[in-house]
Amino acid sequence: MTKKKIWVIDDDSIYQIIVTKIIQKTDLFSTISSFHDGKDGLEALVNVIKNKEVLPDIILLDINMPVMDGWEFMEELGKLKLVLNKNIDVYISSSSIAIEDKNKSKTYPAILGYLSKPITKNDIELIATND
Repeated sequence: MTKKKIWVIDDDSIYQIIVTKIIQKTDLFSTISSFHDGKDGLEALVNVIKNKEVLPDIILLDINMPVMDGWEFMEELGKLKLVLNKNIDVYISSSSIAIEDKNKSKTYPAILGYLSKPITKNDIELIATND
């Protein structure tokens, strides 16, 4: 199995460190990149497209972030769909248990699941092998 690229877009630095360690323990990913808000993640994505680099396979996306939240990121990702040469699987990773957020996540075809924090090694293994 080819190792995948995963991006974590989350404004919580401590969470980023913890989830990166969990991802590393699975040994299923070749690259782990972290971004502090949707805008940083989006700019990185645009650069990857421009430079014809390898897009991430999976994005773990927080909803509540400053500058650009998860929903705004998803709107912008939708606009980039025409220039993406592959599908990027997005998983919401949120501490929000609001049913509205879970329901809203189902309205985006690119969002394959909703993971409640804290994310476990098992969660990461499941999304890594979900083809």
